[in-house]
Amino acid sequence: MSLDKKLFQQPPNKFLAALPVSDYERLVPHLKLVALPLRKVLYEAAEPITHVYFPDKAVVFIVTTMEDGSTAEVGIVSNEGMAGIPVILGDNTTTTKAFVQVAGAAMQMDADILKAEFNQGGAIQTLSLRYVQAVYSELAQGVACNRLHILEERLARWLLTVSDRLESEDFPLTQEFIAQMLGVRRSGVTVAASTLSRAGMISYQRGHISILNREDLEATSCECYQVIQKEFARLLGFMPSNRARKFF
Repeated sequence: MSLDKKLFQQPPNKFLAALPVSDYERLVPHLKLVALPLRKVLYEAAEPITHVYFPDKAVVFIVTTMEDGSTAEVGIVSNEGMAGIPVILGDNTTTTKAFVQVAGAAMQMDADILKAEFNQGGAIQTLSLRYVQAVYSELAQGVACNRLHILEERLARWLLTVSDRLESEDFPLTQEFIAQMLGVRRSGVTVAASTLSRAGMISYQRGHISILNREDLEATSCECYQVIQKEFARLLGFMPSNRARKFF
């Protein structure tokens, strides 16, 4: 059996793995395994979304860009979900941009096909709507977090989230990129990262971050991290950091 066939029979993407077997098998002929290289743009703001993506180890950032070119992260997608939510919400354009920051692979599907499957109702629609609610909860919690919590807590939450999506304690991200995603000055990230590093929670060298003490990092993070974890588990039957299990 080829590697591709194994991936299709046992999808590493948790959203696909949570579908009933019969529903997933109906999608398989329309899924294509594609590479997602670093910085690949999956869709641009105000342009039609032609394909949706169910990542494996790739990490996709959803960002909002201002008139002056500054950006802020509004969502992270990896093997827990899908990039291209607007296609099932009645339109195929959005104000955000999606691009790959950690290279990997994904199952790609034509947006019109997913929309047609969604409109049939059933398990695909139910799971998709629950996923949308989980993402909405994550966005809402993130807005409150950015307003009410100190940068050290926010950085800890953000690093834990990226680690969960990657299912790895090590990942290549620069402080400049983190500052852009958090919408803060790089100097602020440098200070916050230094605090976490001195406490033995993380190490940072040449654009590479390692989580050394996850328990302490979770304790340092604000409550938003656990709130989001529990909401994903309640709605989808799995946490972003755990292996997928069937919801239906």
